[in-house]
Amino acid sequence: MLRIPCPWCGERDETEFRYRGDASRERPAGDAGLTAFTNYVYARENRCGWHLEWWLHVGGCRRLLKVLRHTLSHEIRAVGGPGDSLG
Repeated sequence: MLRIPCPWCGERDETEFRYRGDASRERPAGDAGLTAFTNYVYARENRCGWHLEWWLHVGGCRRLLKVLRHTLSHEIRAVGGPGDSLG
């Protein structure tokens, strides 16, 4: 079971959170075109290693967290708010 350290509530079980997606992706500009938006929404790399993710703490403070997690070992290296730089 994954334990996520919420910066506001402390360490909690993963069942209190919902995965919200890749935090390393940047939304294309409004005039970028259909292909850019299609790739932004649907194209994903399934990499092994450190990955920056969004998690929503639905069973607690209801805040959005940015989590730096290893996709193979599930080790969490850093957690912060949306404006924090983690890696």
